[in-house]
Parts: sequence; C-alpha cells; structure tokens
Amino acid sequence: MGAGGDLPLLLALAALAAAESVAWAAVGVPELGGLAAAQAGLDLATGLVVSDPGPRAAQVLAVLLESVPVVLVGASVRVPERAVRRLRAVMRRSGAVLLAAGRWPGADVQLRVAPVGWTGVGRGHGLLRGRRVTVTAGGRGAAAAPRSAELWLPGPDGLVGVTDVTDVTDVTDAAGVTERGAAEAVRGGARADLRVVG
Repeated sequence: MGAGGDLPLLLALAALAAAESVAWAAVGVPELGGLAAAQAGLDLATGLVVSDPGPRAAQVLAVLLESVPVVLVGASVRVPERAVRRLRAVMRRSGAVLLAAGRWPGADVQLRVAPVGWTGVGRGHGLLRGRRVTVTAGGRGAAAAPRSAELWLPGPDGLVGVTDVTDVTDVTDAAGVTERGAAEAVRGGARADLRVVG
C-alpha cells in the first residue's frame, strides 16, 4: 500500500488467512487499532502487535514467521533484499503468510486499490454507509494475469464484499463527485499497493 495504505483490505485479508489458525501478528502498523482489527474479524486475544521493530525488523519478522501463521507488515518496515530471501525460506518451511503494505521485494501477488466512491453522501451532507473500491490483482506465476473486482471496503453492513452496482443509488466520492464522475476518480485517484508473500 502507498502512504496511509488501505488498512481495511489488509485486515480483511489477514482475517481470511487467520480464520483457521486464529493467531496473527502485526509489525510496524501503528495505525492499527483494536476496534478495527476486531471488526475485520481478527481475534484480539490471539494477536501480537509490534508497533516499531526498529533496525532489527528482519529478525523480528523471522521469529514471528516461524511461530505465527499470518503476519502483517506496515509500509514503513524496511528489510534488505538478502533478508527477504531468508524470510521466504522461513515461510516455505513454516507455511506462514506475509501480508505487506507498500513495496515488498519478491511479492507473489500485488493488489492495487483504486477508490470509486462512497455511498450515503448526498449533496455535501449525509451519513457515510459504505466505500466502493476497485481492487486489481497481479503478480507472478498463477497470478500473472491481472484480475479486477469492485468491492465494498467496508460495505453498508460494515463488512468487505463484492458490490452489486444495481443496488447503489447514491454513490459519491470523497470530493462529492456523483456516480457518473466516479470513473474519473478511478482513473486519476490515488492508488494503494498491497503485497502478498508466501
């Protein structure tokens, strides 16, 4: 993910990956709050948060990837290329999944998030009920062919899911652009990257 990232997508992916194993960890994700993690479906009782791994981030990640099946990594965490190769070996051995915000060398899958708009906003007023985004996946191997989907992140029910555009009647983007102008927001909007390694 880019600066600021798209934490809801990162948390949704982590919750899916941790569904069977339950345990998870977050490293260098200072914007992560307990309420957001719990609403995404992560069990706070089985999570471990390392706000700032410092200069030994590679060692911290290696220890966590040996013992925790799902590890989130913030965009500010920097790991040398040679350490990334060692971490990949740890993941192959342990079966752990690394979800990294921002640039991560050698990521298998890269997700790009482009904002489409919000539902619930009228002409300058209203209660935000859901946010629509377009998520595009690409990467290496089986993920080489890009695929896109429009998602609620989150939807009117607070959950992540695929949108049904026929049900959307009052979508605007953060600047008040109507549904008709939402395509322009997608083409010119800020993009976020998410890397999945493992």
